[in-house]
Amino acid sequence: MKSNMVFEKDIASKKIHIVREFNAPIEKVWKAWTESSLLEKWWGPKPWFVKTKSMDFTVGGAWLYAMVGPEGQKHWSYVKFTDIEDGSRFAADSIFCDEDGNTLPDAPAAHWDNKFVAEGDKTKVVVDLTFDQEADIKMLVEMGFEGGFTMGLNQLDELLASE
Repeated sequence: MKSNMVFEKDIASKKIHIVREFNAPIEKVWKAWTESSLLEKWWGPKPWFVKTKSMDFTVGGAWLYAMVGPEGQKHWSYVKFTDIEDGSRFAADSIFCDEDGNTLPDAPAAHWDNKFVAEGDKTKVVVDLTFDQEADIKMLVEMGFEGGFTMGLNQLDELLASE
């Protein structure tokens, strides 16, 4: 069964709104979004994969990871957790960086607000991204964020079904 997905982008308002339903209980979906060993199994579009350098899922903590390409190229990201409501919501700021977490010049920055809602034995995830600058949302859109993120969420479907 395919899950429903909404993907709305508003360049002028500097916002992306995503709603995705998963055929799995909220506890399972929450873990898949907050534990690096599970994130590595679905975050990012194939043939790329994620390799975590460090993960501290606490307020003020961060996830430093590389998207690794088929020829070994690495693109690093730094995600700083700004708010966590255990089991139901977390917010974070993300930006591209080097392997030590130092921000790259002109890298697009995004503020993520991720909400998890139990709906019977299913879970609805609502992701709201906001950007400080219009150039940042434009760059992310031009890089193929919608297609890549959609592919990652489809991979999460597969992971949840296999566990």
